[in-house]
Amino acid sequence: MTFKSVYYEEIMQKSPEVTENPIRLSEEDRAKVGVLIRASHRSPMSLEDVLPWNDGIDKSKLPKREDGGWIYGTEQWRGLTGDQQRELLWKELARDISMFIWLEQTLPPLYVGYVNKYPFSLHPEVYEYLMIFSREEITHTLMFRRYMKMAGLPLFSPPKGFYAQFTQQLPTLHPVFGILSTLMIEWGTELSVMYLTQRDEVDPLTRKMIHAHHMEEARHIAFGKRVIESFFASTPAEALAPIRDQFAQIYRSYKDEFTFNRDIGLHTSFPFPIDVADDAAVAQVRTSENNRRLNSERLGELDRWLAQLGIQ
Repeated sequence: MTFKSVYYEEIMQKSPEVTENPIRLSEEDRAKVGVLIRASHRSPMSLEDVLPWNDGIDKSKLPKREDGGWIYGTEQWRGLTGDQQRELLWKELARDISMFIWLEQTLPPLYVGYVNKYPFSLHPEVYEYLMIFSREEITHTLMFRRYMKMAGLPLFSPPKGFYAQFTQQLPTLHPVFGILSTLMIEWGTELSVMYLTQRDEVDPLTRKMIHAHHMEEARHIAFGKRVIESFFASTPAEALAPIRDQFAQIYRSYKDEFTFNRDIGLHTSFPFPIDVADDAAVAQVRTSENNRRLNSERLGELDRWLAQLGIQ
């Protein structure tokens, strides 16, 4: 997906010496960002103390609710043994955590890049929170990588298209593109993993890790929402139209990849029961009755917020 907007092409053609503030917030929003800053400073995540690592991970338990499986309810799911079903759920969790790792390790250079590009024009609160955001994402990445090693789970390949956007394209564009892209992917994944893991039958360390991550991600989401809502409220309609179209396409692609990732076939110890090279078979899984229900329940909040912005 290539971002195109005449409005932003004009912005990017301005002289490098132009340092107009690209992230303008109201006084009320600046005060709310200040609240997020103070909360982050009060309880910074410590990698050593955030989880009871010595408790270990019990892979005889579920990593998420069973009906959150990508092929749950299908003939292929029913054809698997209980051990195979549980293994598949753990590998699916590995994809979700891999998505967090690939995304979150791209954010510090992206967000600190904004700080370096606009060092004197950003609101002080935005400057500080971009730095805090970056620090927290580094800790999250280290936490997830330690967890994956302990659990013996594979790191999936970077999300197709999205990783290149964050590492190559977004750093060259107006910050709104990076912040909205981050918000869309991070919020969607966060909603899903919280929905799927906060249950008694889930491995305790897995459940605690997802919840600890959520405590900081909730602040990141609140920050992103304020920035994007302010931008959409103050930007001319003709400039927003192509942005809405582009992000509607991006969100549809994200949902497809998030609902079922073909790389799962590379990571199971048994032959995966669906031909991942068959587009029709993959589409059938992504639009299964169970997956439509899941996406409606876990992503409904994000769907509604995007629709309010005209992204649908």
